[in-house]
Amino acid sequence: MSARLGLFVLLMGASALWAGEPANAPFGIGQPLTTRDITSNDLTVLPDGAGLPSGSGTAKEGAVLFAARCAACHGDHGEGRRNFPALAGGRGSLSTDKPVLTVGSYWPYATTVWDYIRRAMPYQDPGSLSTDEVYALTAYVLFLNGIVRQSDVLDRANLPRIRMPNRDGFVGDQRPDVRRMKPKRRSAVTTRVNVAHQLPKS
Repeated sequence: MSARLGLFVLLMGASALWAGEPANAPFGIGQPLTTRDITSNDLTVLPDGAGLPSGSGTAKEGAVLFAARCAACHGDHGEGRRNFPALAGGRGSLSTDKPVLTVGSYWPYATTVWDYIRRAMPYQDPGSLSTDEVYALTAYVLFLNGIVRQSDVLDRANLPRIRMPNRDGFVGDQRPDVRRMKPKRRSAVTTRVNVAHQLPKS
């Protein structure tokens, strides 16, 4: 029997075995997910802050974490290293021939900064940060961009109120089949002074 014919017979036999299995029969691997399992892995955070968990952090706390877990790639002050992007700077560069895309110059929402850090950072160990650590690192990155003060406490109530410098630099999707999210009415935060005014005192 040739190798090709032998493989064909083996595949046909396996198909027959699978065909005899009921549609809902388990394969004997894995386990059903509990509600708690699903909740703990639900990482959806929307631009308006929906989905943000309880917790808090300051840039002062985030500075220590950043030095230990982020600076190797992003630089001591968020300037970027090697092929890893800068996180700070670039304000006013988007309309030039050499735009610099950073959190401060480009990102439209502070909540999506939080969401990205929780999902993907640190690069070598994503998902390892606690909720408070994510708030602290978000605060520090915003601090590096002059958006919040070092002592400002960020949490799920005030993080969505921060108005990023490039908030109006994006055009909404105008396709009629795309569901549009209606943001909650909030007072605009346009400067570091106004941010500090709206954030609780530490």
